[in-house]
Amino acid sequence: MVQRNPEMLRGTVELLILTTLRGGPRHGFGIARWLEQTSDDELQLEEGSLYPALHRMERRGWLESEWGISDNNRKVKLYRLTSRGRARLQSETEGWAAFAAAIGKVLRAAEAV
Repeated sequence: MVQRNPEMLRGTVELLILTTLRGGPRHGFGIARWLEQTSDDELQLEEGSLYPALHRMERRGWLESEWGISDNNRKVKLYRLTSRGRARLQSETEGWAAFAAAIGKVLRAAEAV
């Protein structure tokens, strides 16, 4: 069994939320659930991380929200990407890919020693 470090998720919360919303508007629980399902329960965002991040991202202009009704007729706040959010997603995706490639190089080099 692989040991996971919850600290690794901390720096990626905004990227994960932006990526989730690329598929269209979702409410907070829908964002968390989509991440869990897509990652086979490897990625789990707790309310204490998710909602402050959503509010922070909305203040930065990356997201906008409106009240709507969920599939089970509950009032929910739906979040969607703005054009600034899409630009941020592109930038973050490129940055993460470069970072992951660099880490991969180090790990492969260490294995070769």
